[in-house]
Amino acid sequence: MAAVLPLDPGAGGSYVGARPTRRARPTGLSFGKYREIIIAVAFFLLFDIGVLVLNFYTSFKIDQDTVAINLAGRQRYVSQRIARTLLELDAARVAQRPYKPETLAELRAGAQIFDLSHKAFRVGATLPGGDGKPVFLEAVTSPRGRQLEGQIESLWRPYFERLQPLMADGFTPQQLADALAYSQANNIKLLGIANDFVTETQAIGASRASALRMVQTGGVLLALLNFIFILFKFLTRLRTSDAAIEAANEENREILTSVREGLFLLTADCRLGSQLSKSSHTLFGRKLTAGDDFFALLAPLISPKALTDARDYVQLLFAPHVKEALVQGINPLSEVEVVVKNRLGQDVRRHLSFHFNRVQDGGAVRHLLVTVQDISARIDLEARLLGERQRSQKEFAMLLKAIDADPALLRQFVTRAEASLLEINDIMRSTSAAHGENAILKRLEEIARRVHSLKGDAGTLGLETVASQAHQFEAELLRIRESGGDLGSALVSLPLPLEDLLSKVSALKSLAGLNRGAVEAPASPDSVNAALARLALDAAADTGRKLQPTVRMGSLTDLDGEPAQLVREIAVQLLRNAVVHGIEAPEQRAAAGKPAAGKLEVLLARTDAEWILSVRDDGAGLSAARVRQKLLELGWYTAAQLESFDDRQIVSHVFKPGFSTAGAVSMHAGRGVGLDVVQANVRKLGARLLLSSTPGQFTEFKIRFAA
Repeated sequence: MAAVLPLDPGAGGSYVGARPTRRARPTGLSFGKYREIIIAVAFFLLFDIGVLVLNFYTSFKIDQDTVAINLAGRQRYVSQRIARTLLELDAARVAQRPYKPETLAELRAGAQIFDLSHKAFRVGATLPGGDGKPVFLEAVTSPRGRQLEGQIESLWRPYFERLQPLMADGFTPQQLADALAYSQANNIKLLGIANDFVTETQAIGASRASALRMVQTGGVLLALLNFIFILFKFLTRLRTSDAAIEAANEENREILTSVREGLFLLTADCRLGSQLSKSSHTLFGRKLTAGDDFFALLAPLISPKALTDARDYVQLLFAPHVKEALVQGINPLSEVEVVVKNRLGQDVRRHLSFHFNRVQDGGAVRHLLVTVQDISARIDLEARLLGERQRSQKEFAMLLKAIDADPALLRQFVTRAEASLLEINDIMRSTSAAHGENAILKRLEEIARRVHSLKGDAGTLGLETVASQAHQFEAELLRIRESGGDLGSALVSLPLPLEDLLSKVSALKSLAGLNRGAVEAPASPDSVNAALARLALDAAADTGRKLQPTVRMGSLTDLDGEPAQLVREIAVQLLRNAVVHGIEAPEQRAAAGKPAAGKLEVLLARTDAEWILSVRDDGAGLSAARVRQKLLELGWYTAAQLESFDDRQIVSHVFKPGFSTAGAVSMHAGRGVGLDVVQANVRKLGARLLLSSTPGQFTEFKIRFAA
C-alpha cells in the first residue's frame, strides 16, 4: 500500500528539521469505538449457539419420537399377531393337531414385546428396537397419550393375564379358549386404541418437527437481522473512515500542491513513494511518477562522484544502527548546482538542497522523507553580498593605496581622469544616429582609447577598483561595437558606467585635497619610476610571469602639459604590452634556455635635439606569422590577400584598433586598444615610432620626438 506523507505534526512529526516517526501504537487493546459491532457479533454467536443447541435437542427428541412411532406401530401390529396366533392355535385344537412351535413362539414373543412396549410408554424403559438393538423409549407425556395408554392398560392387563398360561408349555384348551374369547371380544377395541396411540405419537413427532422448523426459521431470521445490523454498523464505520481518509487525503493534496518544497518518501530500494508535492516536478525539471528510481533522476543533474556519495549517504540513513544526527553534517546533497529544463524547455541553472529524515516504525527505518528546496535565491544573495564585500574591500584597499601614493601623482591622475571622463561625456552627448555608423564607430574608438589610458593610469597607482571599473566600461564599448544594431540607441547604456567612474574619481579627488584648493606640486622622478615598475610587476603577477623591470622615466618631470601626459600613456601601454605579449611564462623561458625572470627596460632620455622613449624586453619577439594567422582568424583579409603583404605590412596591423594576439581578454590585454593608444599619441606628439624585434630574443619600441 502506498504510504501517505505524515505532513501533520500531530500525526507523525514535521517534514523539515525533525525526524518523522509513525504514530505510536497503543500498548493495550481498546475496543470502545467498536463496542456496538462487538456486541452484535456476540449476539450473533449466541444466536448461533442457541439455535444449534435447540436443533440438537429437538433433533434428539424427533429421534425419540421416531422410535416411539415405530414402537407404537409395532405394538399395534403385535396385537393383531397375537389375535391371529390365538386363532391358529384354536384351529389346531379343533382339528386335534399338535400346536406348531413357531406359532407358540410368535405368540409368546408378541405378548412379551407388547407388554414391554406398553410399560415403556407408561414409565420409560430400554427395549429391543426393530433391528433387535436396544433402544431407550421415554414415557408418553402428552395428556392424550397418557389417556390412550390408560385405555390400553385397562384392556391389556386382563388380556395379558389370560395369555400368561399360554406363555409356557402344557396349557389347557380351556385356557386357550378363555384367551381367544377375550381377544375376540376386545381385539377390535384394542386395535382402535392402538391406532389412536400411533396417531398421537405421529402428532407429537410432527409438532416437534414443526417446532424445529420454527426454531430454525427464527434463528435464521434473528441471525439475518443481526447480520444486517452488523453490516449497517460496519458500512457506517467504513463510510466514516472513508470520509476521514478522504479528508486527510484532500488535506495532503492541498499541502502537496501548495508547498514550495519538493516532498516525497523514499523507499528502502531508493524509489519514490506515491505522494509527491507539485513543486517536486518543477525542481527536477521533469514529470515525476511514483516508483521512479531516485538516483536515476539525480544522475543527469549531478556529477558521478556526487551521485556515488549520495547513494552511500542514503544507505547509511537506512541502517538503523547509524545515528541520524551524526551523519546529517556529511550530506553530499545539502547544496548542489544542477541544470534542469524549465516549462519552455530551456536549460536553467539552479541550486538545490536535499534534506533527508528517517520515517521509523519501532526500530526499523521504513522510509526517508526527502525535502528538496530551491536555494538559488539564497546562493545568488550570498554571491551578491560576497561581491559587495569584495567591492567594498577593494575600494577600501584603493583608498589605502591612494593614501600611500605620491600626492603629486595622485593629484595629476585625478585631474587627468576627471578631464578625460568629462570629454568622454561630451563625445557621447554629441553623438547621435544622424552622424552615420562610421562616424559613431570612430567616436567609440576615441572613447575606448581614453578609457584604456585611464585604466593604465589607474594601474600605475595600484587603484584596482578604478581600473576594474574602466575595464567593464571597455567591455560595454566592445559589446556596442559588435552588436550590429542601432549604435545611436546603444549608446544610451554608457552613461551608467561613466557615472560610476566619475563617482570613484570624485572620491579620490576629495582624498587628494583638490576640492580644498591644494597647490599643484610636481611629482618626484623616483615616484614616477616606482609607479611604472609597480605596474609592470602587477601585470607580470596577474599573467603568471616573472620580471625584473628597469624603469628610468624620471626626466618625464621635465616635460610639461600634454606632451608629458602623452609620453606617460605611451610608456604605460608599451610596458603592459611587453609583459603580456613579450615576456614568456617561466617554463617557456626555461625551455628556450633563458632565465626564468624576464627583463624589461623602460627608458626616457633627452638629447640636444630630441627625446627618446625606449621600451625593450627580452621576450618571444614579434612573429609576423602569428600576426598573419590572427588576421586570417579575424576575417580581416583572405589568405590570398595576406600572401600579397610583406612582413612589415603584416606587423603594422598590431597598431590597428581591435587587433590583439592575446588568447583571452584580461585586465592588461586582449581588446586591441593598447597599441592603438600608442599610435594615436605618437601622432599627437609628432613623433616617430621605430619597432625592432627578433623572434625568440627581444622586442623594442622607440619613440623619438622633438625636444
